[in-house]
Amino acid sequence: MSYVLMFPGQGAQRPGMGADWFDRFPELTEAADAVLGYSVRRLCTEDPDGLLGRTEYTQPAVYTVNALGYRVLREEHGVPDAAIGHSLGEYNALEAAGVFGFAEGLRLVAARARAMSAVTGGGMAAVVGLDDAVLRLVLRRAGLTRIEAANFNTADQTVIAGPAADLEPAADVARAAGARMVRRLDVSGPFHTSHMAPAADAFAPVLKAATLAAPTMPVLSNRHAAPYGDDGAEIAQVLLEQIAHPVLWRQTLEGLLAEGRTAFREAGDGSVLTRMLRAVRRERAAA
Repeated sequence: MSYVLMFPGQGAQRPGMGADWFDRFPELTEAADAVLGYSVRRLCTEDPDGLLGRTEYTQPAVYTVNALGYRVLREEHGVPDAAIGHSLGEYNALEAAGVFGFAEGLRLVAARARAMSAVTGGGMAAVVGLDDAVLRLVLRRAGLTRIEAANFNTADQTVIAGPAADLEPAADVARAAGARMVRRLDVSGPFHTSHMAPAADAFAPVLKAATLAAPTMPVLSNRHAAPYGDDGAEIAQVLLEQIAHPVLWRQTLEGLLAEGRTAFREAGDGSVLTRMLRAVRRERAAA
């Protein structure tokens, strides 16, 4: 049965994740430890030092658990015929499509995480119950121009990001405009906004030195909500731009649903993307 494979990103982490999978795939577990220089199993299942919530540890951990979860899905349901990933999860989608191997992808993710964690002083918040165009308009009218849309998750949920000092005023503006809820996310920086340009600059040499093969199946990018091409340099450029540009998740799902895609499966150790998919389907049905 054909299906679209979905990979979550940062925010999906929790202590205990992947606990049933590390022994099932010992070679991948050993490879991850060799790349990272620490026990990824211990980090994910025990987190004794409280590091799982820190970006430089979170992203490699989620990437590893996503990769293990994909192999479970593949054994049970076969190979997918398309793949997508939310932010960090896009690296898992590309690994599943053969653009790079597991270990090379983990090296890229670890370098990306270090670069992103170096941009501090900012944060992110999920705004629920307000159209994204209205949200951006009221923020601009309030003079909160440093707050940007970072993730277009569903028509009902947009994540904003920017300097920490501006997030609370932005939350007040969003609530006054009709948002049902504004919730701060447990991240250290204003990811997927122009404020992350220094992280993109730091990561660029690592990414551009990587050998990237043509994907063996369609992988839709967060940057354009469209499939990657076959050129390795272009793939690297899109991944680089992803860091400082918003995640077009809703647009990606809407495009796949418009194509007639009906079967989706979420890898990893959670269901956050499955819930977003249900929301987008409801929105399309209501429209």
